[in-house]
Amino acid sequence: MTMRVLSVRGVLPEHRHRQEEITEVFAAALGEAAVDRGVVERFHRNTGVETRHSVLPLKEYAQLGDFGRSNDLFIRAGVELGGRAVVDALKDAGLTPADVDYIVSCTATGLAVPTLEARVASRIGLRPDVVRLPLVGLGCVAGAAGVARLSDLLRGRPDGVAVLMSVELCSLTLQRDDGSLGNIVASGLFGDGAAAVVAVGPEHPLASSEDRVRCEVLASRSRLYPDSERTMGWDIGAGGFKIVLDSSVPDLVRRHVGHDVRGFLADHGLSEDDLGWYVAHPGGPKVIEALQEALGVGRDALRVTWESLRRVGNLSSSSVLHVLADTFAHRPPAPGSYGLMLALGPGFCSELVLLRAPGHER
Repeated sequence: MTMRVLSVRGVLPEHRHRQEEITEVFAAALGEAAVDRGVVERFHRNTGVETRHSVLPLKEYAQLGDFGRSNDLFIRAGVELGGRAVVDALKDAGLTPADVDYIVSCTATGLAVPTLEARVASRIGLRPDVVRLPLVGLGCVAGAAGVARLSDLLRGRPDGVAVLMSVELCSLTLQRDDGSLGNIVASGLFGDGAAAVVAVGPEHPLASSEDRVRCEVLASRSRLYPDSERTMGWDIGAGGFKIVLDSSVPDLVRRHVGHDVRGFLADHGLSEDDLGWYVAHPGGPKVIEALQEALGVGRDALRVTWESLRRVGNLSSSSVLHVLADTFAHRPPAPGSYGLMLALGPGFCSELVLLRAPGHER
């Protein structure tokens, strides 16, 4: 009774920039915040990011003005990007919007009521009786958590179709008068993007299609770590979203993730040696290195994660879904092999999802 993932598609805004271009514009914008330009340049170089995409040309961000205008743009661009991701993913799966029974949306970079998936519904042709579940505020962990929630939903509808839509426009949250270390790091790390996942229950006709199924979702586990609320998140004020990003994140990863993964696998009769592939969120170089230590693996095991960070930066909840899509496209797992999706986010929390590639079981 396992969910089958049929398609994963990532989309990016049209504006693509070299990291050096972003550094130049951001450092100039922080002129009044009395921040040493060399500090900005050093942090941006150390992110491991070479290019990122943004919903606006760089020079237009100075014209956004207040939070209301930024959030209006978030809604307009988010609906367009999110809708495109869902339509592309459904087409790749051989389905249409009218086939969708459940849609889960996730974002942490803007506010919309009605939520983004409700606005996308009529635009792309979802049915009036589609069941909606918006996940707001889970941040980077929401891509993996969203996949887990699709699986939860399809347990109650084994012949159903469920879609996850992630939209993150991180560039609209950057504070142009905030010289804090967190804002400087965020300005060098986060990018804009969206993604969608299409999945079906085990009794859906496409669940047995060898040509369509990308992987099975076997199990998931959520972890919320105590006394860590101020590790990551937003302070929301008149200027919008102000980043909360503590330097202790890599230490929390080293302290908890290895133990959590081993316990999760053991509960399903597996160990680290049974894992053939990883789908890890690209939280930044120090976080990825901490994940490698916690998992006991080398850089090559997370090569797709490193490459995603280099090409597009950290896309918050969309990132781990881009990594999943890139894995299927460029580093397909061996038939029947087990994989682990994992991401971290505000709370501070983690989400683990056990995957298996289609084909002969090991």
